[in-house]
Amino acid sequence: MNILVTGCRGQLGNEMQLLEKEHPQHTYFNTDVEELDISNQLAVEHFVAVNKIDGIVNCAAYTAVDKAESDKELATTLNTIAPAYLAAAVEKRGGWMIQISTDYVFDGTKHTPYVETDTPCPNSVYGSTKLAGELGVSKFCRQAMIIRTAWLYSTFGNNFVKTMIRLGREKTELGVIFDQIGTPTYARDLARVIFTAIEQGVKPGVYHFSNEGVISWYDFTKAIHRLAGISTCQVRPLHTSEYPTPANRPHYSVLDKTKLKQTYDIEVPYWEESLAECVKKLCSLSSL
Repeated sequence: MNILVTGCRGQLGNEMQLLEKEHPQHTYFNTDVEELDISNQLAVEHFVAVNKIDGIVNCAAYTAVDKAESDKELATTLNTIAPAYLAAAVEKRGGWMIQISTDYVFDGTKHTPYVETDTPCPNSVYGSTKLAGELGVSKFCRQAMIIRTAWLYSTFGNNFVKTMIRLGREKTELGVIFDQIGTPTYARDLARVIFTAIEQGVKPGVYHFSNEGVISWYDFTKAIHRLAGISTCQVRPLHTSEYPTPANRPHYSVLDKTKLKQTYDIEVPYWEESLAECVKKLCSLSSL
């Protein structure tokens, strides 16, 4: 197959490129905005047609959650309009699309893990634009698979894990939110799931994926520091009210992975095992 991967320089896009080597039977077109502006409908249609694209993995998104509150137009363009262009273009070729979405489509007021049939209720611009993106992709591409994920991190780009390692080494004290509960997702694990879906066949619908387990940002930070060998920084718990942000964040956004696990017969790694793998890689890099 000819597969278009957008957002190839982001966390997930970089992990996709590393794993492509294990699937050499397909041809991959790795693009970011420099190679393909997905907000340009004519450019998208031309690229998909000329390169005879059979499937699209859309890793591109506007992910600056707080900034989106004051930059709604750009967030809408990248998270809502552009995915619809991709979906419509690949539908013309009878192809499939995998759209990456977020736990922020929920407001976090539930107390048990969110399943795919729960009614979305975003309470941020980011969440609203991502939900609209889901709906557009599903509308314009019959073979569309939506994967909602949460708390994404990797060795690439800017993310919470890298920030906490840096701050842990720079500061003697750090305050981190303890009353927001969820589950981290190692981008490498999500990329593996995407390749599993490609190889077994994309089955349309909405799916949830994160690593297994449940923690707070505070607990996550403590684990990051422990695994990175950081012992000189005291991490103290903060209430959300002590750290106000422009965008509302879900207090509870644990995702139930049962549907994905049963559909593709996969096992999901525990969050701390995946975190340990990532931190080990990060600590071996000279930049950290």
